[in-house]
Amino acid sequence: MEHDEALSSARLFASLAKSGKLPKHSKGDDSGQTENSQADPSDPSKDKYGDLPMIQSRFQTSRVWTKVQALNSSLLNQEVLLRARAHSTRIKGKGGFLILRESCFSAQCTIFAGEKASIHMVKYVDGITMESVVEVLGVCKAPKVPIETCSQSDVEVEILEVHVISRAQPGLPLQILDAAHPVTLEEELAEQTAQDEDEPAPSSAPSEERKRSKVHQRTRLDNRVLDLRTPANQAVLRIDSGVCRFFREYLHSQGFVEIHTPKLLGGTSEGGANVFRLKYFNREACLAQSPQLFKQMALMADLDRVFEIGPVFRAEDSNTYRHLCEFTGLDFEMTIKEHYNELMSLINNMFIHIFKGIEREYAPELAAVHEQFPFISPFQYSEEPLWLTFPEAVKMLNDVGVNQKVNEDLNTENEKRLGGLVKEKYHTDFYIVHRYPSTVRPFYTMPCADDPDFTCSYDVFMRGEEIISGAQRLHDAAMLEARIRKKGVDVRTVQDYVNSFKYGAFPHGGCGVGLERVVMLYLGLKNIRRVSMFPRDPKRLTP
Repeated sequence: MEHDEALSSARLFASLAKSGKLPKHSKGDDSGQTENSQADPSDPSKDKYGDLPMIQSRFQTSRVWTKVQALNSSLLNQEVLLRARAHSTRIKGKGGFLILRESCFSAQCTIFAGEKASIHMVKYVDGITMESVVEVLGVCKAPKVPIETCSQSDVEVEILEVHVISRAQPGLPLQILDAAHPVTLEEELAEQTAQDEDEPAPSSAPSEERKRSKVHQRTRLDNRVLDLRTPANQAVLRIDSGVCRFFREYLHSQGFVEIHTPKLLGGTSEGGANVFRLKYFNREACLAQSPQLFKQMALMADLDRVFEIGPVFRAEDSNTYRHLCEFTGLDFEMTIKEHYNELMSLINNMFIHIFKGIEREYAPELAAVHEQFPFISPFQYSEEPLWLTFPEAVKMLNDVGVNQKVNEDLNTENEKRLGGLVKEKYHTDFYIVHRYPSTVRPFYTMPCADDPDFTCSYDVFMRGEEIISGAQRLHDAAMLEARIRKKGVDVRTVQDYVNSFKYGAFPHGGCGVGLERVVMLYLGLKNIRRVSMFPRDPKRLTP
């Protein structure tokens, strides 16, 4: 059967039904339709609105749909076919507005009873439940004034036809308008840690008819699919994707090979603590804390430069704003010629590439995040690297009265204090501290040649919080075995790793960074659960 590309959705289904290729719907079936879901048979506009039968791949046409994001003044007076969610309606008397939302973009559609729409058609639009998937055929028009409540502010769509593709049930667990409402810094800080207390059920009344309700973190996470529909969350997920893309893009440009390492281990990668243990047939096993050892072994297999994007598991009972039990690790490892400065240079250039890429390609998404979180400030960085030795960082803290010892690691409070001092002095949110004391680094870290109390290691910071711990690695098998025993690790659990350095080993190093922490700090958000699609912390294993 041939289909005219200009044929409307309703006429397509009607013609198929008449030909016997599509059964007609009745109000008594299981389609989920409501009393106001179908057109009045006596209405002259009856073919222009109504709930469509379920789409089951019965046919395919050459019709072209337009993305909400693509609606702009270049389409004025042209017909467009849209499919998006019903975000909100404002119908009074003989007409009003339907706001469509697709991802983090929205547009206003108008409908008024008259020559192009009947009063029944207007009432049908008023009865569309929020979050329903709808299809609108309309004409782009210039609004009298810019539409401040929609992302597409310079155009609106005059509805010619409107049909529901999939009707959302009424009484949603949370209202998208509430979940997307701007929050203050005080409100955000109040929910930095996981919340498990009972909360009042949200009102099911349309948001325009009541005071907006605060949507608590537990409600958001219990109904994460709905929560993820907010423009800010849609933007965050796309920025997550962008960071991975730019990470992969830059490393490919530098000759790196992407690898995939095991997540089921017979031994631990970083000393035995904070691992999820499980049965592997008749043996003990654990989930990988890091791809660390396998990255190094890959270099010993002569891959030279490798990276991985994959899940990382940490059994840390930390109910804080910055910890997850499962996160996405961005890891790389490379051989070096002379000095671990080679590693820090690559890290600096890689992050500059990521930051510039986000600024260049994700401006609408950044705007969507800022609209819901107006307190965040733009991320500031310099292309010139800022590297501080650990003793230099300690001196900066000591000079302002902070009691920080040079042989002890920085705690979270002192990291943030250092970040403030660096921002004040160097005007950057991005910097590296290196040459950490040996007492606070893993067994595979190379000691400094001039002072073994310090190591060829580094941490990378964003907004005063650590995102990366990395180092030049030990590549001498004898030294490595001695360090492993000193750290209390059973050498037998990592024997294959140690053996890989016995057959000729390249000097090398690398690092790992959590995707979620990078995005959280770049955006200036205050809770890592905001940037994880389905976060896993000590209190949450669903959805």
